[in-house]
Amino acid sequence: MELILWRHAEAEEGRDDLARVLTRKGQQQAGAMAAWLRPRLPEDYRLLVSEARRARQTGAALGKHAEVLPAINPGASAADVLAALGWPRVEGTVVLVGHQPYLGRVASLLLADAEQDWSVKKGAVWWIQRRERNGDAQCVLRVMMTPGMVGAGD
Repeated sequence: MELILWRHAEAEEGRDDLARVLTRKGQQQAGAMAAWLRPRLPEDYRLLVSEARRARQTGAALGKHAEVLPAINPGASAADVLAALGWPRVEGTVVLVGHQPYLGRVASLLLADAEQDWSVKKGAVWWIQRRERNGDAQCVLRVMMTPGMVGAGD
């Protein structure tokens, strides 16, 4: 399995957290990251987004139908997110557009086997591969990209 954790791009402030929209800079970040991701993704990947408008807008930059998954809304725990994915029994490639702090916690849990508050920049992608090596399951960081690394502002 390949799990791509994509934090939503920069969004406007607002009282209704689920209604917040991307700023112009956030739209540029999402577009630049999607342009980088698109040629690297297999055709049959799944795109999962939270109900938050900013997450749906970020994922929409890929130009693929997204599955809206309330279990990955802001405030979810790392355990909630992994359970919603069916981790570790999920096959294929999943792009999950979500939120801090759970994205950093999921990354740390998978990569360091301990839940920690790792920082994930707005619009950044952490591409994690789960594989078997000598009979043991491992999670490996394939790539970490920020919007600034692909030509959009961080």
